[in-house]
Amino acid sequence: MSDRTTYLVLPGYQGSGPAHWQSRWEAADPASFVRVQQEDWDRPEADSWVARVDAAVATAAADGPVVLVAHSLGCVTVARWAAGAPAGRTAAVRGALLVAPADVDHADVPELLGFRPVALHRLPFPATVVSSTDDPWVAPERARRFAEAWGARHVEPGALGHLNADSGLGDWPLGRELLAGL
Repeated sequence: MSDRTTYLVLPGYQGSGPAHWQSRWEAADPASFVRVQQEDWDRPEADSWVARVDAAVATAAADGPVVLVAHSLGCVTVARWAAGAPAGRTAAVRGALLVAPADVDHADVPELLGFRPVALHRLPFPATVVSSTDDPWVAPERARRFAEAWGARHVEPGALGHLNADSGLGDWPLGRELLAGL
């Protein structure tokens, strides 16, 4: 086992395209940033997504510490995984950056119904939730509620939409700073 940290990248519904900050971080450091591949990005199934996170954490933990870097539905998946994973597995996770958590409880998207309700259990590792004030997928008060329930620090950088490629974040330096702070 080495001391190399693996950053598991967990995109949301429909994945993260090449201009998304998650994809840019992966491209800049593919040895450290590893995407958790889901079977179907457009028709997500909660149990399958959670199982893939669990398998990815188990694999990465064999090499050293793990940090989760989630966006949107990826955040909801992390919360669901952490609520049901064995303590030994979650102990491998040193932290999580949870960006723009999707409020699937209020989303009118049939493909996301299987992720309801959002798990509101304290995470067994440090976490930071980042949400904007005008995210169409989560109201500011709901994002604050997620952070509180998960025992996470909450950062609200202003009106930046869903904090994705459409937000024009590029390499998203603030996200890098928050990740380093974990």
